[in-house]
Amino acid sequence: MTAETLDAVTRHIATITEAVITPFVVFLHRDSVFYWPYLLSALAIAVVLYGWNARRGGKSIRAGLAGYFNKRIWWHRSAKVDYRFHLLNGVVWPTVFFPLLITGAAIGINVRDLLTWVFGPVETSLAGGLTATVTYSVAFFLAYDFGRYCGHSLQHNVPFLWQFHKVHHSAEVLTPVTSSRAHPVDLAVMAICGNIGIGLATGPFLYLFGGEVGLVTFLKLHVALFAYQLVANLRHTHVWLSYGPVFGRLFISPAQHQIHHSTNPAHFGKNRGFGLAIWDWMFGTLYLTGPEEKLAFGLGDDSEPRYRSAWRLYLVPLKDAFSYLRTRSGNAG
Repeated sequence: MTAETLDAVTRHIATITEAVITPFVVFLHRDSVFYWPYLLSALAIAVVLYGWNARRGGKSIRAGLAGYFNKRIWWHRSAKVDYRFHLLNGVVWPTVFFPLLITGAAIGINVRDLLTWVFGPVETSLAGGLTATVTYSVAFFLAYDFGRYCGHSLQHNVPFLWQFHKVHHSAEVLTPVTSSRAHPVDLAVMAICGNIGIGLATGPFLYLFGGEVGLVTFLKLHVALFAYQLVANLRHTHVWLSYGPVFGRLFISPAQHQIHHSTNPAHFGKNRGFGLAIWDWMFGTLYLTGPEEKLAFGLGDDSEPRYRSAWRLYLVPLKDAFSYLRTRSGNAG
């Protein structure tokens, strides 16, 4: 075995080892929605909301909090599948699929090169100051969020992709770990669309500023993404937090995302955005929330039992996707 081969094998083993360990210590990773400050933030908001509602209803705060820490939700068979899938997919995704994806930075470099080819090089790169940094930060977030909205819309509107996105919607209860309940094909679509958005926003700034402009960050994370993560873990819970009819047109609240998971046909395909609601507003998929609605979660067609094991979350979509392609092929013939 050559030194190069040995080095490659060693790196691969290190990657797999890291992937196996990471799902267990994900609360230490700043780039994870499960980073401990985000978990604490979500818990604090939940405690305040449940305590407040309990007092308004004449109940003790303890009784109110018992509604949040409900075993029938956190230890539901669907939630148990989420926990197992989180650990399993935490290894499969970064070692098998993620390395195959083109990054937003790579797309940005290609956009910069295209602009250089079309318009020629910038004689003197513009100086990146505070205004350029803030502008790039806003453009970055808008492009990334819109890219993810487009990816999510493809997952709902393209029947082949819907077979994989069903995995996420098959959850019968919502816990923060439900955010990990996504088939690798589903994750790839979302990552690609988000990276395209990032690349299209980054390319012009690389062209104009020559890499001299950066992002406004907090704890080494884009400041808007950091703010989003503070409430992101409430999206997949039974904690009703609505932003009302005004701010609900600008930002997707946890309640609006819970509507997205509802089995009510009136809610199907609504609130596809992540951070911003303006895309749903523009394309007619916005559903505004107010007082708490009673919701049931799942696919709404009684097919949830097909997804009640971690391995089924991988295999059932593959079977259904190929069945769909065969049906389309047969109809075309």
